[in-house]
Amino acid sequence: MINFEKFTLENGLRVIIYKDKTTPIAAFNVLYDVGARDESENRTGFAHLFEHLMFGGSKNIENYDTALQKAGGENNAFTNNDYTNYYITVPKQNIETAFYLESDRMLELAFSEKSLDVQRNVVSEEYRQRYLNQPYGDVSLFLRPLAYEKHPYKWSTIGKNIEDIMTASLSEVKDFFYKHYAPNNAVVVIAGDVDSDQMYELCKKWFGDIPNRNVPVRNLPEEPVQTSKRILTLERNVPCDAIFMAYHTVGRLDEEYYATDLISDLLSSGRSSLFNMNLVKGKQYFSELDAYISGSYHPGLLHVAGKLYPGVSFDNAEKAIKEEINKIVKGDFSEKDLNKVKNKSISAQNFSRIGLLNIAMELAYCEWLGDAGMINNVEEKYMSVTKKDIVKTAEKIFTDNNLSCIYYKAKQ
Repeated sequence: MINFEKFTLENGLRVIIYKDKTTPIAAFNVLYDVGARDESENRTGFAHLFEHLMFGGSKNIENYDTALQKAGGENNAFTNNDYTNYYITVPKQNIETAFYLESDRMLELAFSEKSLDVQRNVVSEEYRQRYLNQPYGDVSLFLRPLAYEKHPYKWSTIGKNIEDIMTASLSEVKDFFYKHYAPNNAVVVIAGDVDSDQMYELCKKWFGDIPNRNVPVRNLPEEPVQTSKRILTLERNVPCDAIFMAYHTVGRLDEEYYATDLISDLLSSGRSSLFNMNLVKGKQYFSELDAYISGSYHPGLLHVAGKLYPGVSFDNAEKAIKEEINKIVKGDFSEKDLNKVKNKSISAQNFSRIGLLNIAMELAYCEWLGDAGMINNVEEKYMSVTKKDIVKTAEKIFTDNNLSCIYYKAKQ
């Protein structure tokens, strides 16, 4: 059981305190309810750009990293299509430094053309390195718009193309900040050997005067039901052919989410999984073959990604994958198999909670989903999934009309 305390400031900032007296380190996590889904289709990549801009200086702090390093702290951040997360770890006696740093950049960034140009170039370089100059790196740039026609999940967090960021004006960037980076659009988690009353006073001191903002009401287009299989063939200078498949699934808060997650584990988690036993070790169609879910807030995707051995055709590879998938659809797996993946999932969850920062991030995530108390229901949710639930969910997911597929060919 993860015990925590929670309060909300007058400006709408939600704060969670988790106490752990066993560690000299404190964690400070800020989750903003803004991601790539909140961008305009002709101005994508902004949420990811801000992941960088937020470290480029704020109203009263010229150099964020220098101030944190003097306090013995470390920090990082990540962005996805749904939200953005910033985190700090610092010796507990220096926890106020985290309040100072995070509140100042929530209040106002040090916006300038110079800072924007620097971060534009950083993002542009990341785009080239991760998406263009890495084997198979551009898959998501093609698979997302293949699978999604209307919903903003059709572009990656890096954006549809780098031009959207490179041509963005400073006024557009400022406007995006003041719409989304606000106390009433954030969750703060403070974790460690801390005093609740002191944390409450520090929250009021550093965050209490930040005005709430007119955060836009989210009104995203609903993705229409896919009615036919979609195929795209790409040819690139890569080591071997690869196949990337995506099936539409439910969103994160749907009850079928847990069955969907376990289905992906039955297919590819561990040495005894269907894919590994039968297609990697057995028939040796693939050098590697994975299945995983996007875990997105809105209806997401179950991905299958595999690298083909030389001489294996795309037709045979896809057929072999579907044969293994059909074993799930037909219920051709044992209760022992299901319990194994349940236990692995729960064990991984519990193991991750050894780390203080991981607990802080998970509490922020659950509160963003609607209730931090969800952190204590995960095991129950997975354990309650039955074989019947797995089959029922698999029947819905695994149809050709629900499939988008990329055949990624290696140039000869």
